[in-house]
Amino acid sequence: MSLNLSSHMSSMDLLVTLLLLASPVALAKSSPSLPAIFTFGDSIFDAGNNHFNKNCTAQADFPPYGSSFFHQPTGRFTNGRTVADFISQFIGLPLQKPFLELHIQIMNGTLKRFPSNGINFASAGSGFLLDTNKDMRVTPIQTQLQQFQTLVEQNKIEKSIIQESLFLLESGSNDIFNYFLPFQTTTLSPDDYVDSILTQVNKTIDQIYKLGARRIAIFSLGPVGCVPARALLPNAPTNKCFGKMNVMAKKYNRRLEDIVNIIPTKYPGSIAVFGAVYAITHRFQTYPARYGFSDVSNACCGGGTLGGLKQCGREGYKICNNPNEFMFWDFYHPTERTYHLMSKALWNGNKNKIRPFNLMALATNFTF
Repeated sequence: MSLNLSSHMSSMDLLVTLLLLASPVALAKSSPSLPAIFTFGDSIFDAGNNHFNKNCTAQADFPPYGSSFFHQPTGRFTNGRTVADFISQFIGLPLQKPFLELHIQIMNGTLKRFPSNGINFASAGSGFLLDTNKDMRVTPIQTQLQQFQTLVEQNKIEKSIIQESLFLLESGSNDIFNYFLPFQTTTLSPDDYVDSILTQVNKTIDQIYKLGARRIAIFSLGPVGCVPARALLPNAPTNKCFGKMNVMAKKYNRRLEDIVNIIPTKYPGSIAVFGAVYAITHRFQTYPARYGFSDVSNACCGGGTLGGLKQCGREGYKICNNPNEFMFWDFYHPTERTYHLMSKALWNGNKNKIRPFNLMALATNFTF
């Protein structure tokens, strides 16, 4: 269903349209044109793929992960839902399951076909670069795409569904964080390193387009240099964000937006939006009380300086009493409430938060 707001309407039609625009849930449910979401990326999206990869050591499948919403660990690296989960709920779709969980169920016969509401391929700890956290056996973007490609080539997903679906893509924070690890062996300058990540971004977009993606949402990095885990880095300050890391993230984000802007021209029939996650998160940090946060620096759950020296749930960890008031859940990841606020900004925010239009517009075929 594609609506053109510039066409002639009766006053009643206009009123109905304006009411729908004011209500994300009503608008989503009024427009069944988006059947599924396919998600690729890292921990902002991972719904449990790492849990079903028994060789992977980057895990969040133990308490108190998942405690605020699911009331049990699901493999998500937060206390509840992720950005992908909230966007699914805003659209009115059931939450997408992890690919590896579905694959296991198909193989053992407990599931006959892949679900029609989409699939989550994201793997926490992964990046655009193949070497990022390779030793932890995470699933890099390239492998996530290969998993999707195999399903498409085997006709496990209808091609007509793919073209109508929403594709979510976010990665790169692990690539950038790892550049500053003391045992990092790269000889590339920061600029060349960013170039190497963006080369993979271009390849990723090219591949998902060839496999049928037409509605694409690509999210920027947040202020990676502000995560509590920076306390693990010998040269990072703990009384303020790590400036060098954030400079690198912002440089990556600027170049990423340039890539997103040319997608509709480079790939006929496609439409793309850029989610300004850095700007959204920066507002939480700048005006914490306005967003209901009492702490935007420390992990709610963890240990040591900033709560960033120990993973949540590991021996000796401590947990706060009020996770909704914390921006960070653990040493690296936001709380469910932060994700919810972030998701709302991406769903129906203005051009300071997502551009050229928001996810509600992208998901419901509105064009402006």
